[in-house]
Amino acid sequence: MKQENVEQNFEKLNNIVENIETKENITYLESLVIALEYIFSQVSSSELMQDTVHYLNENAKEITLDKLEKEEIRKIIQLATLKGMRGATQQQHLITPDTVAMFMGYIVNKFAGSEEKLSIFDPAIGSGNLISSIVNQLGTEYIAYGSDVDTTLIQLASMSANLQEIDIDLFHQDSLQPFLLEPVDVVVSDLPVGYYPDDFRAKSFDLRSDEGHSYAHHLFIEQSLHYTKEAGFLMFVVPNFLFNSDQSDKLHLFLQKHAHIVALLQLPNSIFTSEQQAKSILVLQKKGENTKPPKQALIAQLPSFKNPNATLQMIEKINHWFKEEGF
Repeated sequence: MKQENVEQNFEKLNNIVENIETKENITYLESLVIALEYIFSQVSSSELMQDTVHYLNENAKEITLDKLEKEEIRKIIQLATLKGMRGATQQQHLITPDTVAMFMGYIVNKFAGSEEKLSIFDPAIGSGNLISSIVNQLGTEYIAYGSDVDTTLIQLASMSANLQEIDIDLFHQDSLQPFLLEPVDVVVSDLPVGYYPDDFRAKSFDLRSDEGHSYAHHLFIEQSLHYTKEAGFLMFVVPNFLFNSDQSDKLHLFLQKHAHIVALLQLPNSIFTSEQQAKSILVLQKKGENTKPPKQALIAQLPSFKNPNATLQMIEKINHWFKEEGF
């Protein structure tokens, strides 16, 4: 990946997006969707002023994404998405750090092993950055699925996938409602953290709260297990307080019944703005007829990704663990 390609094309894309934002008086993210759609298809499904259409006709052709690598395209869209989300306070308007997405892709590849084709699902896909980073690293064929309730983010995920030529089926819905989806081999997700407002729907979950709103991140884990094949793997970015908060006793019991805890990897605090926001990667295996818990779960504090020697040592440790456990 050439950083120069990323920077030059981001600059051009940003100029186009800001122009649409001003002309149409809409948000940066909405303008980004329009710009990407126009770059991809030379038309817009939105009703635009003639002045905007003329501007797009003149300027969109300057961005030649077909000459770029998939990861360069993903990075350009990610930078624009990050700019649009700057200052956003909603949890779903945050983006998984690149280093975390790359590390998760490495682990998914380890679990995939010699599988000829992998089905993978992100029930909180957002702008699609996490799942596209992972599938771009896969050494096997895949079929991908994603879901999000946010209209703008699911449109962004769709355009990002189209421009990267990633084959993905998207659901625009509340991800805690039922899906028309067969269980998959792998679930990956940066879980939304907070309360789920639909108490009526929450009643159908084992991990519902006995009183008041239920935790969305608990319900997402249960929903994800429901749509995972027996012996399939799930990998979540979770808050560090997941197993120490109220309702965590119920979560412990639920996981003991339905899954094996395979790994808990605490991410370096340096990539988060505060200790309260610090997160870990939780890896589960859904129980099946022939599954068994690992002899020893992989529990580790990951070093700063800016320290290449320490990171290399950690990867060697993880590789050794995979070999010992026979995954």
